[in-house]
Amino acid sequence: MEKKYDIVVFGATGFTGQFVVEEIARTIEEEKGLTWAISGRNMQKLQAVLKEASKQTGKDLEELPIIIADVKSPESLLEMAKQTRLVLNCVGPYRFFGDTVIQACIEGKSHHIDISGEPGFLENTQLKYHNKAKENSLYIVGSCGFDSIPADMGILYTKNKFDGDLNEVEGFIDLQTGPAGGKANFGTWQSAIYGFAHQSETVAIRKSLFTTQLPKPQHKLAKRRPLHYQDAVGNWCLPFLGSDRSVVNRSQRYIYEESKSRPIQFNAFLRMPSLFVSLMTAFMGVIFGIMASFSFGRTLLEKYPGLFSFGTFSFEGPTRKQIEGSSFSYTFLGRGYPTKTANPEEEHKDAPTKTIVTRVNGPEAGYISTPICMVQAGYVLLKEANKLPPKGGVYPPGAAFNKTTLIERLDKHNVKFSVVQS
Repeated sequence: MEKKYDIVVFGATGFTGQFVVEEIARTIEEEKGLTWAISGRNMQKLQAVLKEASKQTGKDLEELPIIIADVKSPESLLEMAKQTRLVLNCVGPYRFFGDTVIQACIEGKSHHIDISGEPGFLENTQLKYHNKAKENSLYIVGSCGFDSIPADMGILYTKNKFDGDLNEVEGFIDLQTGPAGGKANFGTWQSAIYGFAHQSETVAIRKSLFTTQLPKPQHKLAKRRPLHYQDAVGNWCLPFLGSDRSVVNRSQRYIYEESKSRPIQFNAFLRMPSLFVSLMTAFMGVIFGIMASFSFGRTLLEKYPGLFSFGTFSFEGPTRKQIEGSSFSYTFLGRGYPTKTANPEEEHKDAPTKTIVTRVNGPEAGYISTPICMVQAGYVLLKEANKLPPKGGVYPPGAAFNKTTLIERLDKHNVKFSVVQS
């Protein structure tokens, strides 16, 4: 099937979509010969996106093609998918809107990348569409934003830099804001509300998706208290409730099943600025969990995001000044054995004593680093198909891009991977 475009950004008028458009505008000339377009349901808003992107990047985007498509119109989605090799899907929450886009991509013979941080959606997508994607030689790769490329590729980077057998990794996320402070957009808040409300569904999905067990490690990753002090990052930490652990576990399972490489145990935490903020965040989390569990509570959470998140989330999202002043770091504390076994299923008798510390640093997580990750993942998918899992399918980024140049590309575009201590 002849395609008019290599990439279409669907949901370009959304908060994140605007920044994805700007990132492609900045970088597409590096990728010789790739063509692209943007898509959404409102022509005037799409034209405004191009005008703003032209202003921010200094590129003339007035003649960039526009495709009208709406998640409520499967026919329009199919027409969009038929015109492109790859859809970068920025329309969330994916629980509500992701399925119809993926179905259109499969029927229209287009690859699909999203930036979902919703474990239930991601795992259900693999369960429902993996075989269909393979039958059509298509790649569907989820969680290609801050959730969860820094975590998934960071684990692979850590493993590659470890001299011996890596057994376990703990990740510590530090989200830093500048003098103007920081906020997050309502879409992320809404995804969290419904992800929490339906988390019990994920248990059933996993029973169907993972029909075999991974080998049980001789030395299990130690459990942390919900609130604990971590010397590696110099402050108090809380569990990170995003999709990173789910995504990493899926990648590790795939890599083990395909190459018998030893799977890495992983857990993720959020570094807090102080004990007081930790306690306030934990209290907010309890209130959030209670309210997200029933219909009226979810309605209130959606209606008053600023109130129930202590100002962290808003309908307006962060200002450009807040975004430009923010950054992130993701520190990985790995432990393992100084020697390698000949067989990855053979257990070491001694406890893991060798350590490594690696780090991923980048600009603001949600609207600068996420577009960088998504766009570079898209370029890799189009240009390095021979390095992807054979014949297509549904994958997390670590499984899809394990053998590609994605880490080198991210490093070149200001999402930096480094060894801190080995």
